[in-house]
Formats: sequence, C-alpha cells, structure tokens
Amino acid sequence: MSPRRFPLYLPVLACLLPALAGAGERGARIVIDPGHGGAKEGAKGPGDLWEKEVALQIAQRLREKLEAAGSEVFLTRDRDTLMALSERVEFSNIQRPDLFLSIHANSMPTKRLRERTEGIETYFLSANASGEAARAVADRENAEAPTARAARGHSTLAFILDDLARTEAHTDASRLAYAIHPRLVSKSGAADRGVQQAPFFVLTGVEAPAVLIEVGFISHPQEGARLGKAAYQETLAEAIADGVLAFLRETRRRDSSPSQPVAGSTAP
Repeated sequence: MSPRRFPLYLPVLACLLPALAGAGERGARIVIDPGHGGAKEGAKGPGDLWEKEVALQIAQRLREKLEAAGSEVFLTRDRDTLMALSERVEFSNIQRPDLFLSIHANSMPTKRLRERTEGIETYFLSANASGEAARAVADRENAEAPTARAARGHSTLAFILDDLARTEAHTDASRLAYAIHPRLVSKSGAADRGVQQAPFFVLTGVEAPAVLIEVGFISHPQEGARLGKAAYQETLAEAIADGVLAFLRETRRRDSSPSQPVAGSTAP
C-alpha cells in the first residue's frame, strides 16, 4: 500500500475498531427456569389459570427482552412439559450460564389468607430461611423433589450449602436479587415482600448466581387476575430484564477493575 494512500483508509478503520473491539465480548449466558409444568401444575389462580402457565409465559417474554439486549438465553422448558427439579439443575449447568432465574407464582392455603396476601418476593439460596413464611414457600416449591424435605437436614446438603455460602456465586446471587427486586416492585406497583433467603432445591446445585422470583400471589383474587394478563406479564418481564442487565453491567465493571474494592453490603 502506498504511504500516500494510507490516510484514505483511516476513516474506515475508525468505523471498524469499535466493532472489532466488541467482537471478542460474548453476550451473557442466562438460564430461565419456568416453574412446574405438565402434571405438576403449581398453584391455582382465578378461573383456569395455573402457575405453570404464568411462569412459562413470563419466561418467554423475558427471554425475548434479554436476547434483544444481546444475551444468549436458555429455557429449562419451552412448553407445557414435566421436568424434575434435578433435571433443571443439570440442564442449567450444562449450559455453563452466567446466571440462573427461576420464575414462580406464590399462593396461600386458606380462603382468608388468599384474599389478603399479595406481593412480590425474590429469593436467593441459604441453608436457613429468612422466616417461617419463607420456609413455607421453599417447602411448597420443593415438594416436587421426592427427597427435598428429607435432604434439608442431610449432612451432604448442609456441606454444600455451607460451602456455597463462601463462594462468589452466592455473594453475586444476593446482588442479583437486590438488582431485580426493587425494579419489579417499582414497575409493577405490587406489594414489596422483600428479598429473602431459603433452601430452594432448584437453586442448590446451580453453578452460577441463582435466584428464584415469586412474581406475585396467583391465589389473590386481584393479583392472580393481573398475572394472567399479557400487559402485566410484559411489565414483569421488562423489570426483571432491567435488573439482570444492571447486575451484568455492575459485574463487568467490577471484573474489569479487580484492584477496586467491592462493597461488603449485598443490599443496594
């Protein structure tokens, strides 16, 4: 190439450099787990609405938004099919994800509680539940794992949970929960039931920051009806996506500056 002609190529190179710089950066790999499925219908909502349907519909909407933002997204199930909790964990780890999101809808057992209990909860894994209510939610979601209740006090599970508490993945799971939860509450206008901890079976073996989101009480007459509406599902999916993307941005900034101290608090 003639030295005199080289300057003519500079504008072209200037345009290409940003694309070339980003070519080596892959999008985040995300597994979304729509709770229940098949014969395991989950909690009952108004009319013919079931938790398994709401979870899948929100998961599909969330996948679209995250893929549009450049992420590579995998669903543990993309149709109404039965999938064991252990299979969900195994599927997730095969994908080697950067994070894991399990989508559920909550429920109350009695008519009185169903009529007055509503709101959103976001969970990350802990050997000890935040309280009796959190323990009850974990017991309900763990019911599909045949040995989940017995395993809760098993020494092997206790060892896994104790070890997990010391890992970066567990710390990042709490950060992920706190990134998602306030956005969900703000965008949806739902009652804020907080970020909580509980021993969820589906979160136990996932080798990535993992959270379980109870998007509302499907058993509540008004909130349950909203959960079945496309517009409200879009709002929830958008809020979760915003939280995920904020978490990923913060994590990338932290990882690109390893010398910078990381705040000890897991809350925002």
